[in-house]
Amino acid sequence: MFAHRIKNLPPYLFARIDEMKAKKRSEGVDVIDLGVGDPDLPTPSHIVDALVEAAKNPDNHHYPSYLGMPAYREAVASWYKNRFGVEVNPENEVISLMGSKDGVAHIPEVLVSPGDYVLVPSPGYPVYSTGTLFAEGRVHEMPLTGENGFLPDLDAIPKNVANQARLMWINYPNNPTSSIAPPSFYQEVVEYAREHEIVVVSDNAYSEISFDGYRAPSFLETDGAGEVGIEMHSLSKTYNMTGWRIGMAVGNPDIIRGLGIVKTNIDSGVFNPVQYAAAAALTGPQDCVADACRIYQERRDVLVGGLRRLGFDITAPKATFYVWLRVPDSMTFAAKMLDEAGIVVTPGIGFGRAGEGYVRFAITRSVDRIREAISRMEEVSW
Repeated sequence: MFAHRIKNLPPYLFARIDEMKAKKRSEGVDVIDLGVGDPDLPTPSHIVDALVEAAKNPDNHHYPSYLGMPAYREAVASWYKNRFGVEVNPENEVISLMGSKDGVAHIPEVLVSPGDYVLVPSPGYPVYSTGTLFAEGRVHEMPLTGENGFLPDLDAIPKNVANQARLMWINYPNNPTSSIAPPSFYQEVVEYAREHEIVVVSDNAYSEISFDGYRAPSFLETDGAGEVGIEMHSLSKTYNMTGWRIGMAVGNPDIIRGLGIVKTNIDSGVFNPVQYAAAAALTGPQDCVADACRIYQERRDVLVGGLRRLGFDITAPKATFYVWLRVPDSMTFAAKMLDEAGIVVTPGIGFGRAGEGYVRFAITRSVDRIREAISRMEEVSW
């Protein structure tokens, strides 16, 4: 019945986790969900107010711009300049996205022909691979190991793969490992992309969730980055707007134009009031971002401290709202957590083969719930 591209897709990890949660809750279990990275904090009020005011204007009830209304693209350009010192032209180097997942899924359709390779971090966001499969490309996993700081070893990519690759994904601060990348890594990526004529897409959705004074850079700050690639960003994590579905792609104008061609044939753009609200988020006060980081940092400290008391060897992450824990077997550990403690964590194998031996905790629940999770784990035989 289904096309071969559908049959070849693996089950979507987070949909399966939702099924498991629902089953446990139907059995009366008080489930503590530390699995999916959906912030529990509310969208800041000034952003909601901007949406309400824009929604009252009937001029905003029509089809929106395919590529993003000028006011939103200008806000994105201003934010990139203020935050990263990166100048982009809002007319041809910025495009709106229905959340960064929209861009992640569709950029292979712009760049990848059947049989081309896409270089995908493993572990990594599953849509890097599924987007490739929809474009009928071939996935080459770049293992991220603790021994290498969870950075890919570009020299380990086979020459024949590199020569047939069209796209490389990078993602720092990283989901799921929460690792960060030094500027020297980005320079290495630019040089590699030039040598092999590969387009680089940086998924920078977690840049604003950071701790201990760390400030994540943009790939586009690197000399030559704008010649070889683009960056995707999202308001979902930064401003607690996961359900609003708004993000952006920024950088090389030719790549942005190609993404625009695909999107004009697939969707009709982001609802204008959402774009006005997103512009208010990007250009308005940023205290809400700092406040969220303080909350996540407290949660991180409680979780990491509790895991250490339980005997786990773990380093506190400097960014993202994830904690990446080494375990003997990811599926067995995750099943034990759910069955014996009523806690949902994400098995690392779901992010790629190199994710085996780890699980991911999302600190998107209150300190009290995290303390309760640690208390339940203390009752489990490890």
